[in-house]
Amino acid sequence: MADPSDEQRRRADLEWLYGGRDDSPAPPSPGRVTNISNTADIERREREYLARAAARRQASGQRPLSPPSIREPPAEPPRSARPARTVPVMPKRRHRVRRTVLTILVLLLAWLAYTVAVPIKAWSQMPQVNWVPSGARPASQPGTAILLVGSDSRSDMTQADKDALGTGDADGGRTDTIMILYVPPQGKSVLISVPRDSYVNIPGYGKEKINAAYAYGGPQLLVQTVENVTGLRIDGYLEIGFDGFANVVNAVNGINVCLDSPMDDPLANINLPAGCQTLDGAKALGYVRHRHGDPEGDLGRAKRQREVVAKVANKLKSPATVINPLRWWEVNMALSGAFTRGEGSGPAELIALARGMLSVASGNGYTVQVPVADPAGWSDDGTQSVVILDSAKAQAMFSALAKGDTSTMGQYAS
Repeated sequence: MADPSDEQRRRADLEWLYGGRDDSPAPPSPGRVTNISNTADIERREREYLARAAARRQASGQRPLSPPSIREPPAEPPRSARPARTVPVMPKRRHRVRRTVLTILVLLLAWLAYTVAVPIKAWSQMPQVNWVPSGARPASQPGTAILLVGSDSRSDMTQADKDALGTGDADGGRTDTIMILYVPPQGKSVLISVPRDSYVNIPGYGKEKINAAYAYGGPQLLVQTVENVTGLRIDGYLEIGFDGFANVVNAVNGINVCLDSPMDDPLANINLPAGCQTLDGAKALGYVRHRHGDPEGDLGRAKRQREVVAKVANKLKSPATVINPLRWWEVNMALSGAFTRGEGSGPAELIALARGMLSVASGNGYTVQVPVADPAGWSDDGTQSVVILDSAKAQAMFSALAKGDTSTMGQYAS
């Protein structure tokens, strides 16, 4: 049975909570004056009421009342934790960007494939010649050694070509240019001139100028002679004639040279003023053939030959040639018609050739000549002016190359 005093206290609390007044007069409350319509004030009164009721229930041994749950607005996450606002990309725009990127990628891949395929096609179309000598040969050295030969043969030239290039009508075929391009596994490539008048032993013919080897036995005897002189094993062979050389120079739109003094040599069909100028194919041919009146003679000619080879290679690698598909095709087809390559030469020799030429053309390789003891020597019978090689220095040079080392080649530069 409920205690009448508890009921009276409960009613008094409700009266107090909701602002009611009992009949008995009461002194004014010293507490705060509140507005019953104020929500916060009502919540405060409810909390105070529940606290008083809980205290009474605890005093009487009853279970305390649970306070009513008051919903509070969820707290806003800190600014740093809020996800960044993203502007949605319109589907059409996203598809356009994707198509553009895909198109550019396809075009780039097609251009790269074309740039690689054209030289391979040109290489495959080159005429081939048997160049591998018979008999014992030097052991293979690290890297790749390619023999580059410029022949003075006029057998494939018309009379009009001979007149235009001023080559004359000499019979036979000798090598005006003999170079070895050596490409090591690592390090700088080296382009080595072998003076055409070098006095060496030609197998089966005794001591002669080295350029006679080609006339006696073609590429095979020339390669055998070069291997005997250098101790290097030749891995590839590339030959070019007078007209082919002129066509290659014309294909790259000529080369620029600078002369300290005029060059006049009727035998080479060349007459150039001093100063810088652009040479077409015919003039470039005379420039590399000139030796009469050159104080350095055959050595000066060999130096100009290395210069022109490097400048042609530099033109071949220029963006104006490589990026333009039509020009790239024309230049490579000109090279294909100008050169004759050794039988059996494949992609490995082509890659080595390209790598070595790019190295030399960019200035990251060496251009040297075989060391010479006497540029104005005489043959044993005293009938020919020849170039006497420096055997000790030449042996040191080629011994280093036989080990794949080109780091010492700078001392042989001329």
